[in-house]
Amino acid sequence: MDAVISAAVVLALILIYLGLGIWVFAGLFLVSITGLAFLLDMNLARIGTIAASISYRYASTWELAAIPMFIWMGEIIFRTDISNRLFRGLTPFVDKIPGRLLHTNVLGCTLFAAVSGSSAATAATIGKITTTELAKRGYDRDLSLGSLAGAGSLGLLIPPSIVMIVYGILAEVSVSRLFAAGVLPGLLIAGLYSGWIMVRALLNPEVAPKGSETYSWGDRLRGLGNIFPIIVLMGIVLGSIYSGISTPSEAAAVGVAAALVLALVMGQLTFKLFVETLMGTLRTSCMVCIILISAAFLSTAMGYLHVPANVAKAIAAMDLSPIGLLIVLSLFYILLGLFLDGISIVVMSLPITMPLATQAGFDPVWFGIYLVIMTEMGQITPPVGFNLFVLQGLTGDPIGRVAWASLPFFFLMLLGVAIIAIFPDIALWLPHLLYD
Repeated sequence: MDAVISAAVVLALILIYLGLGIWVFAGLFLVSITGLAFLLDMNLARIGTIAASISYRYASTWELAAIPMFIWMGEIIFRTDISNRLFRGLTPFVDKIPGRLLHTNVLGCTLFAAVSGSSAATAATIGKITTTELAKRGYDRDLSLGSLAGAGSLGLLIPPSIVMIVYGILAEVSVSRLFAAGVLPGLLIAGLYSGWIMVRALLNPEVAPKGSETYSWGDRLRGLGNIFPIIVLMGIVLGSIYSGISTPSEAAAVGVAAALVLALVMGQLTFKLFVETLMGTLRTSCMVCIILISAAFLSTAMGYLHVPANVAKAIAAMDLSPIGLLIVLSLFYILLGLFLDGISIVVMSLPITMPLATQAGFDPVWFGIYLVIMTEMGQITPPVGFNLFVLQGLTGDPIGRVAWASLPFFFLMLLGVAIIAIFPDIALWLPHLLYD
């Protein structure tokens, strides 16, 4: 069958299955099976062999061991007082900045992202504290929701990052280099978020009403003490990676051990909490891994149908400049982000976009950062925006309101992409400094 028709059928199947509300992993499996069975007339035994081979390959990939470890570390922080301490510690430092406590969303997510590789975990952990506190103090609801949704996505960009690990494995790029490359772009986008909050507060001071509290330097010193557990975890995890002491997978295990020790020292480590963190980790890890396997299966099916090769050929035939290619790819990723999660986007699209990017002269490490930012956008775009669902569950606000509040932060991410496209050394300087 003609490759263009095959591509259209696969896309239509994805939209139909996901539109029916089927679980993402089941929808991807069904698309793959349907495509191979009806478009290539492949028998079910052969399809089963392909699926089993892919499952075994991913189950035996050592680098993926970092995923449940980072999720477990996030669960420990989420269920202990460490996250509450983070909010209390940041509060005295933002009181004099236009926007005041709204910045705790951005700063809290930025710090938490440095010890958690998950966007949803970052938004949920910070959101369970800040949404209630900001509402009680009369802060603008939309700006509170939007800044939290946008900043929560930094869990994908600021290392350690589960999506970066997946990209590094599939693209055969050093995960340590990717982690280093994500630091400055992550801080850049966090700065854009805070800058927008300040602009909104200066234009309309009512979005961030002045509270009755005043903070001394003693309060700020005590605030540093509250932030200290997160700083320790950041130092242990990132320091062990960049010093060469451990690989990202090993650093994740070290981070879990450090989080457990901190919880023990703080007197919060109980057997019940230990079991709850394990169960939470099991649920989230299974979800991530099954999506990864199903998306890899779909990627393989698309390869059998020659979809990636033909899409790449069609785009190459446009004879686009590197900037033109980047614009086309950005539109492509924005479309994917409407329907798929970050890991699925990376696994599904990489066979198509990676050859195009390398042929156009883009550095694979830089392209990885670009791709992570594009997947971040998908976290705050309906109908399948994970961060939107998290905030809806936390606050009870309609999904439409959360999505509308997140829209300015979507455009700020686009601005961040434009900046690192014009100045690629923002992403590449630190990896070159540390590893060249």
